[in-house]
Amino acid sequence: MNTVFNCTIFAHRGANRQAPENTAAAFDKALNYAIDGIETDVQLSRDAIPVLFHDRFLDKLGLPDKRIDDYDFEELQAMRFTQAPDHEGIISLEAFLHRYRGRCTLNIEVKNHEWESVSRQQQKIQLILDIIGESGADDVFVSSFNLQSLEIAYQYSSKTPLFYILEDHHTVEDLDLAMGRQPFLAGFCLPVRGMTQSMVEYLHAHGKTVVTYTCNSEAEIKKALDLNVAIMITDDPQLALKLRLSRRAMLKG
Repeated sequence: MNTVFNCTIFAHRGANRQAPENTAAAFDKALNYAIDGIETDVQLSRDAIPVLFHDRFLDKLGLPDKRIDDYDFEELQAMRFTQAPDHEGIISLEAFLHRYRGRCTLNIEVKNHEWESVSRQQQKIQLILDIIGESGADDVFVSSFNLQSLEIAYQYSSKTPLFYILEDHHTVEDLDLAMGRQPFLAGFCLPVRGMTQSMVEYLHAHGKTVVTYTCNSEAEIKKALDLNVAIMITDDPQLALKLRLSRRAMLKG
């Protein structure tokens, strides 16, 4: 049970319940807690600048029929999240790394869309890895729901740890298939609702790091702790930290 003591807590898109997600305000508020890491999402602007934004469309900026890649970075910077302090705009990946790297571990999730060409996907991966540069497992890692993106990333640079994000329908058989085809993967991100003990044990037995998302309720957080995952991604870092502290106290006692 000692691995519970090493379960790290990542703020999902920052403290997104206190400030607009993927903004400096959200990241700064998350760092007010004793979190271990931050998860964020990266897409490409029209002029090929990696920027932080999760959604397919720009509803949160008042443009529900538009996408990130409809605008150049300068135009995106001029847009504002109205609920954010100082009405801040979209952040570039480069600015994010400059501000937060070294303060906690960073999980960079690469967002993919069906309208993107393979060449655009490849360009995005290469730009992200170039900006990240030299990386260690305790520094920055990259994750994606798209195995092709992770394969491109590994072929371009084998230094950055790569994590495959699974969905609720995936099983142990899917893990086995992915590891057979992509042995370079450093770990897997499992949805907490679909995560089972057999999946976690399988990954541990194969030396893979287990991440789980998105642990928000007390039951979900306790499940992550019970299954000894390495990283727990949550929208409620304050609750996760409280429950981890309680679990550590209980185990020590």
